[in-house]
Amino acid sequence: MTAPNHPGRYFHALPDGRIQCDVCPRECALKPGQRGLCFVRQREGDQVVLTTYGRSSGFCIDPIEKKPLNHFLPGTPVLSFGTAGCNLTCNFCQNWDISKSRETDTLADQASPETLALAARELGCKSVAFTYNDPVIFLEYAVDVAKACHRHGLKTVAVTAGYVNPEARAEFFSHMDAANIDLKGFTDDFYRKLCTGRLEPVLDTLRYLRHETDVWFEITTLLIPGQNDGDDELHAMSRWIADELGPDVPLHFSAFHPDFRMRDVPATPAATLTRARDIARGHGLRYVYTGNVHDTEGDATRCHACDTLLIQRDWYDLSHWALTRDGRCQACGAACAGVFDGPPGTWGRRRQPVRLAAFRAT
Repeated sequence: MTAPNHPGRYFHALPDGRIQCDVCPRECALKPGQRGLCFVRQREGDQVVLTTYGRSSGFCIDPIEKKPLNHFLPGTPVLSFGTAGCNLTCNFCQNWDISKSRETDTLADQASPETLALAARELGCKSVAFTYNDPVIFLEYAVDVAKACHRHGLKTVAVTAGYVNPEARAEFFSHMDAANIDLKGFTDDFYRKLCTGRLEPVLDTLRYLRHETDVWFEITTLLIPGQNDGDDELHAMSRWIADELGPDVPLHFSAFHPDFRMRDVPATPAATLTRARDIARGHGLRYVYTGNVHDTEGDATRCHACDTLLIQRDWYDLSHWALTRDGRCQACGAACAGVFDGPPGTWGRRRQPVRLAAFRAT
């Protein structure tokens, strides 16, 4: 049986009788029965409700490196799930069948927060990730799941574009241990034309995470040929990250493949990722990675002080480890930025779909 819609937070009445959703910078003004652009937040009477609470498009155990997070509990399994909908309209979306879904059939599985946390613990996961579509749009569900996870000793991970208003942002990230922020490009023109969004709210989220929270976060930019892969933009982005966030925030450059509304754009050459990595490292960023390509050098973590190879990755397999239990270089003792807890896990590149029927909380 479908769960009833869940009362939302962060909305207010407008003088013209509409109700404005205040979760994200879109600030959708809703008439009775209307949904926001995200599709999952809907006006019901005099409030905004979440229509996907407790309902998921599926659950899967992934390597934490797939989020991608290279400096957060390396080698460990994470229980990943998403719902449906999104508050951006990226033409290049790589998960469009979930994030752009307008069909409730996408929500094929159900789980209470307690059930989900119990399942993750019983399955040996170290964390739970809110991913596949942007979790800020199912904030109430994500927060309740995070609370349950923390009660059971699990960490929480948000994979998000960071397109969220300050008040909702503060609540959301207060329950997250780690995040990967999808910085889609570094011009407002890119956000406006390809995502119908704006750059500045995302930069505000990054500043907030760095200067006002203890959340461990990494950044991913999907490089799209001819759109956001020019030298000038890459220099500007790398310089901003170094100046505003510091050299220790890991940056992942990921390869685009033709999908959704950009099937006529070619895939990103591996050389583009290497060029971007060189530019970012030239601005002093210590941990810069390449993704969606097989590149052992671009996957490697090296000591910023002595250049010792600390972690070697082959896709999601860890093939070399030279860190102490507390994340220091075994050669020189310099700290590697991140969250480390003893030796690495050995989950590797496995991806294991999960059905939660056996873990239903009573």
